[in-house]
Amino acid sequence: MLSSRLPKDLSPSPFFAELERAKASAKKDAAEGGLPFIDMTVSSPVKAGLPIDMDVAVEEARKDFGCWNPDAAGWKSAREAVVEYYRERGGNFTAGQIILTASTSEAYSVLFKTFCDPGDVILTPMPGYPLLDTLAQLEHLECAPYFLKLQREKAGFRFVLDSDSLLAAPEKAKILLLVSPHNPTGHCVSREEWNAAVRFCEENNLILVVDEVFGDYGFSPEVRRSWEYLMGSGRESLWDAGGNDFINLPEDGSKCPIFWLNGLSKAVGSPQLKLGWMAFYAPREQFEPIRAALEFVEDAYLSVSAPAQALGTALLKQSAAYESRVKERLLANWQTLREAFPSKYCPEVLGGWYAVVRLGEDDEELTLRLLREKHVLVQPGFFFDFDEDGWVVVSLLQDPPLFKEAVERILYITRGN
Repeated sequence: MLSSRLPKDLSPSPFFAELERAKASAKKDAAEGGLPFIDMTVSSPVKAGLPIDMDVAVEEARKDFGCWNPDAAGWKSAREAVVEYYRERGGNFTAGQIILTASTSEAYSVLFKTFCDPGDVILTPMPGYPLLDTLAQLEHLECAPYFLKLQREKAGFRFVLDSDSLLAAPEKAKILLLVSPHNPTGHCVSREEWNAAVRFCEENNLILVVDEVFGDYGFSPEVRRSWEYLMGSGRESLWDAGGNDFINLPEDGSKCPIFWLNGLSKAVGSPQLKLGWMAFYAPREQFEPIRAALEFVEDAYLSVSAPAQALGTALLKQSAAYESRVKERLLANWQTLREAFPSKYCPEVLGGWYAVVRLGEDDEELTLRLLREKHVLVQPGFFFDFDEDGWVVVSLLQDPPLFKEAVERILYITRGN
């Protein structure tokens, strides 16, 4: 009766069923005066005490909440707000290069529908976020991995792109997906890695998609937004698509189409508003057919609400200040983690709001033990397809005093106490 898009068994695995029982017990014990419960998996700034001030935005946007002005690409005013968001960060897209979606997940779905047929393959990073496999499966697509590998650098250890692993891509591969900053390793794509990925896509006729939802949260001066590698900072090469619709498409740009995905979820810490976007580049001869195809798919749903577009336009004006506030917390927590664990076991985070630690034990057993004995919730590495046992994933969003306390409890357990 059910679609073949769905997993055959939708019940939780034995491990996650046990994890939920242990979490409920830890919370109950904490409520009764026991050791406080600390959630080191928190992914929502709203839940981590970092909400953005909505009052001014709501007052500014309220007049448009009742508007119904359907546009497959999204309201031009909202797309221009996204353009200004990029301009503040040195980017140079135009409104004609922006397509609004209800979320980054929906952006993936639109791209999969536009460029793929059932049975085609998406190349995704391993380790990586499991949602990508689910989104592909729901479109009757398959995922094939390429790999991030742990490498010794001058400053310690960090994850890097294993570009050679791209060579194992199946023939039916249609999209190469980069995540930068990467969830959960904190890897950010370097210029050298970018060039290798673009070259691979050009040689194999692939679409390049860059998930940069954590793009505002780079930790190092060496971190760049990947569109800088193509466009250059402030570089303009305007092309008239007709009717004075000018698009920034460098004549000497990549020969493959490239999409950058982002949204309000991380840019202004507002996942509840459900507004994302894709900014895209394509060779000039391909741009209009691709834009028409994307708008055809979008027009079938028109899923972005008027309040979301109106609020997004207002909230993006606060994005730079919000970014600074969140980054201050992320850096403080990253410093706490780095001081607690050697680089060999806690690889350098270049961006994003997650970090990984290798604790040298079975990650399932360790996750449950931390929860039962120390009331600290982390995510086990197997959930992200790490190829070695013993990794756990922690969020850097937690309130710094709670984060420090959780790290001390983790140290207590891992030292055999």
